[in-house]
Amino acid sequence: MELDSIKDAFDRVTKKQKLSSSKSHEVVDQIHLELEQVLQKIQLADNPECPVNLKSVFSELKTKLKDIAPLTQLESTQKELNTALTKYPKLVEKSFNPDISKAYRNVDFDRHTVNQIIASHFYRQGMFELGDCFISEAGESESAASMRSPFQEMYQILEAMKSRNLDPALNWALNNSNKLNECGSDLLLKLHSMQFMEILQNGDRHDALKYARTYLAPLASNHLAELQKLMACLLWTGRLDCSPYSQSQLLSVTNWENVAEELIRQFCNFLGQSYESPLGVTVAAGVQGLPPLLKFMNVMAGKKQEWQSMKQLPVPVELGREFQFHSIFVCPVSKEQSTEENPPMLMLCGHVLCKQSIMKMSKNSTKSFKCPYCPTDIDATRCRQLYF
Repeated sequence: MELDSIKDAFDRVTKKQKLSSSKSHEVVDQIHLELEQVLQKIQLADNPECPVNLKSVFSELKTKLKDIAPLTQLESTQKELNTALTKYPKLVEKSFNPDISKAYRNVDFDRHTVNQIIASHFYRQGMFELGDCFISEAGESESAASMRSPFQEMYQILEAMKSRNLDPALNWALNNSNKLNECGSDLLLKLHSMQFMEILQNGDRHDALKYARTYLAPLASNHLAELQKLMACLLWTGRLDCSPYSQSQLLSVTNWENVAEELIRQFCNFLGQSYESPLGVTVAAGVQGLPPLLKFMNVMAGKKQEWQSMKQLPVPVELGREFQFHSIFVCPVSKEQSTEENPPMLMLCGHVLCKQSIMKMSKNSTKSFKCPYCPTDIDATRCRQLYF
């Protein structure tokens, strides 16, 4: 669902509220200043050396308050705020249509697969008790809870890292070092580097050097530049905060967060799982795709049966690039998305059309035709199917 318009409206309300509040404080401060001055004059009224005409004092105060015109000053900003506040709820009500069932289609779901996806979401978020409860109440077999164990191991590693204990993470990385190398990950180097810096920050140069010789030296052939920086840190043992590396990533708190994120990514990869929760991605994509479908159903009111039988979405649904996992080809002639029955075809000139468009333009391969993009004559029989 597109929330940009709602966010913009909310920002306008916030801006108007701040402006109105600032103006109110300004007016109150002006009035307060005038009253303070009047009080000082009244206190001097009893002093025979400085006689004060109270009537003229109050008359002067009345004139100044009239010049300040507090109601007039506040009226414009308050009016703008009230206008923004009136429009905002209407926009929210319009954007959050409560009846989303209009865009629903009767689709057969594999209940077991859906339950596994939901349980997996709970486990990968660290909600193990909730996942177990869901498995139990959904009537799934105990084997469905087998996915709990690997994610539990992952969270134990992450919890240890929060306490700056890298041993569980290092053990896991060492056990999976071959897989990490195959996918080009330097996670093991990063973990060893962090452990080296932890030892060095505790002021023990000898132990740090011993650790480097044992665990970092075998990695030198592929990561010499990184290890040279680590070795230079030995010169600043006990005073790393004053070293040239004090602002580097080696001592950065965000470095721990980045390494933890990479560990999660690799852990999920080795489990055959995506880094992002499938359930979370599905819901987020649905939120973006729902508004155009609801608009379409409002237009097609009374034609629900036709909507249920459609094999392809009748309107374009734009999703962010984070939801685009597969290559999609839309024929520039028919404006239709390619399918297995209507695949993309490469013509001799290098341009691509869908098969049905080529068949139509060539009269079922009985005649040549000109490419829509260039003057090349195309022989339909020499076109080749493309595979993305």
